This record gives sequence, C-alpha cells and structure tokens, in this order.
Amino acid sequence: MTYQPFDIEGADRPARWLVTCDHATNTVPPFVNGGNLGLPDSDMGRHIAYDVGAAGLTRRLAERLDAPAILSNFSRLVIDPNRGEDDPTLLMKLYDGTIIPGNRHADVEEREHRLNRCYRPYHTALAELAARRADTVIISVHSFTKQLNGYAPRPWHVGLLYASDTRLARPLADLLGQENDLCIGENEPYGGHLPGDAIARHAIAYERPNILIELRNDLIEDAADQVAWADRLAPFIEKAGEIAGV
Repeated sequence: MTYQPFDIEGADRPARWLVTCDHATNTVPPFVNGGNLGLPDSDMGRHIAYDVGAAGLTRRLAERLDAPAILSNFSRLVIDPNRGEDDPTLLMKLYDGTIIPGNRHADVEEREHRLNRCYRPYHTALAELAARRADTVIISVHSFTKQLNGYAPRPWHVGLLYASDTRLARPLADLLGQENDLCIGENEPYGGHLPGDAIARHAIAYERPNILIELRNDLIEDAADQVAWADRLAPFIEKAGEIAGV
C-alpha cells in the first residue's frame, strides 16, 4: 500500500468549517530510518510523538460540523507540520529530554527529503481544502499533557489558542467559560501562535477566522471520550460562529 502523508475525510461536506489535525499520528514512514526512529513504544505512544486522542476528536467534530477534516499521517518527530520551514524545531533531535536516535544524524538533505515526502504534501492538501470556499473557518485540533516533568499539574480542560484575530476565539471562550465544570485557558498551556505555523500559514495569511483548540489528553484517551467531547464542543463552536458572524 502506497504511503500517504495525510488523510482527508468528508471532502464533499458543505460546511464552511475546516477541521485540521497537525499531530494526528505517531507514524514513521518506511523511507525515514526504515520506519523506526529508534525509540521504544512507550515514547512513541506519548505526547512527544503525536497528540494523543486528537485524531478521534477531529474526525467526530468534523462529522458534527458537517465539515471536511484533514489529518497528518506522520509523527511530529519525523518533521513537525505545525512549524515554519525555517523553524529550528522543525526536525527535533532532542524532545522533552528524550534523544531521538533516528534524527541524530539527519542532515539538510534528509530534512529536505522529509519536507518533500511529508510536510509539503500535507500543507498543499490543506491549502486546497481551505480554498474550496471563500468563507472557510479553520478549527485546528490538538491535545496537551496534564503535567510536564518537574512542573505543577495543568488545571485546564480546554485551551483556546489565538493570535490577533479574536472573531471566533472571543465568543467561544465566553460560551465555554459559562460551563461550571470546565477550566478554560486562553492561550494556555501555550501562547498564541508561532510565525509560520499551520494557522499562520492557512488562516492568518488569508484573514480566515480560526481557533486552535487544545484538549487535555487524559480526557480524550479512548474513543468514547473523544466522541463525547466532540459532541459537547460542536454546538459551542457553531454558536460562537453565529455570534461572530463567520
């Protein structure tokens, strides 16, 4: 079976929303170090390799919004599609204290090979989906860990990340903030966006309304929880869109 660096679901769904998942899988393509980065399964199964639970959440959320979804099919350790091509963290040799053996000797030629086989095809497909309508709104789905080594537990259930365009972010934060059982972080656990990241490239550059939604990954570890969270979030996203007029 021919390797495909991305997966598109519901390409013909009519809604203006486009749901993206930059870190959907921990796949290492066969042309990258023989399909193995030299890490144990325990490391490939955690956040350093992909966003745990984000793929299932993305698929269900796209269904609920009647929108297309695009998901990457390569680990962020292969090359990170949520970084600009000139970002020094695009191809990591050390991540969260873990040495990546398969990246240790990756040179400029190898970086370019991974860009051409994984990163650029993903972004080309994302750009084509985003351009299918003049009024596309981008929802980027990610997940984050509950606690980093040596740090206090993160209290947020949901993080909403945005830059200067708050058309969708502001009403969505206000709506979710009314839920008494939720702790919502604005630009938490990370701040805003990085220059050249996926939102900057496909939303900000075209003045498309957007929001990056981070779910704490212990809340979406299994399929049932992913469905439940997607079903919970979808009405809030739709209502926020109505309020924002997008």
